[in-house]
Amino acid sequence: MNLLFRVLWVMLAALLGRRLGVMDESRVPLRVLPTDLDLNIHMTNARYLSMMDLGRLDMLIRSGLGRAMLRNRWQTVLGASTIRFRRPLRPFQRFDVVSRVLCWDERWFYIEHRIESGAETAAVAVMQGVFLARGKVIPPADVLGALGAPATSPPVPDHVAAWRPQTLPVERAAA
Repeated sequence: MNLLFRVLWVMLAALLGRRLGVMDESRVPLRVLPTDLDLNIHMTNARYLSMMDLGRLDMLIRSGLGRAMLRNRWQTVLGASTIRFRRPLRPFQRFDVVSRVLCWDERWFYIEHRIESGAETAAVAVMQGVFLARGKVIPPADVLGALGAPATSPPVPDHVAAWRPQTLPVERAAA
């Protein structure tokens, strides 16, 4: 249930917050709650991914993509993710979910999420996400076009190029 409250809080804060460009960094402040803990009394590994979902929600709303998704009946889906855990988060510890789009190709967006507490990074993840309409992929150029944003991707970082799964041909959705 606490995740539902967090989703509502992030949505409200994003709607009232400063607008972001597609390449701007999003920062969502949170705190480790007792319901986030595992038997070792630190935040359970699965919860990190849930917190990163909140970071993407904040980015979508604050960049204007949330409105475009509603208007066009688009959905977002993750295709792959990789995460590295570096430090544990203890009960009631404050942390930020820091999210940013790294790059994109003809099908996928690549997003980095960092869980930071103070000057320390607790976890880093890279996720591969896609926009869909009626089961068909919306190419990133079309998604960015809905925002009036440039469709040229920044260079793919080496660690993303080495990691990213093989991509499949794009099926374009009808406009």
